[in-house]
Amino acid sequence: MKTLKQMLSGKHRPLAVVAPTDSVFHALSVMAQNDVGALLVLDGEQLVGIFSERDYARKIILHGKSSKETLVREIMSDRVAYVTPSATLDECMALMTEKRFRHLPVLNEDNSIAGMISIGDLVKETISSQQFLITQLERYIAG
Repeated sequence: MKTLKQMLSGKHRPLAVVAPTDSVFHALSVMAQNDVGALLVLDGEQLVGIFSERDYARKIILHGKSSKETLVREIMSDRVAYVTPSATLDECMALMTEKRFRHLPVLNEDNSIAGMISIGDLVKETISSQQFLITQLERYIAG
């Protein structure tokens, strides 16, 4: 199975980010442009939160707020769990399952952003790894 570092290096799309002072409407536009369900919220180079579709649904729509008038910092999740590139995919899966979130920032040892993974990334890698194992076992059995 690939390491988290290898998986991140295989992601070829740029990291989608917003600032805490951006409007929620702008954040939604960035999410749509990048076809992602969550954005890292950076103040300069510093990770200060995550903004997700869930934040929008629960904190804007259900409260009757306006996405054009509300700032990202007002509704983002500011208590952010993260992992380092040395974390295993199983550790990431366990953390995401336990905490019930679908996106996980990856920070280097110096707290710089290494990337972000989704539960979909982990599932895709798990399926790929299992398929490889099945193929190897079939070859072994066929002899």
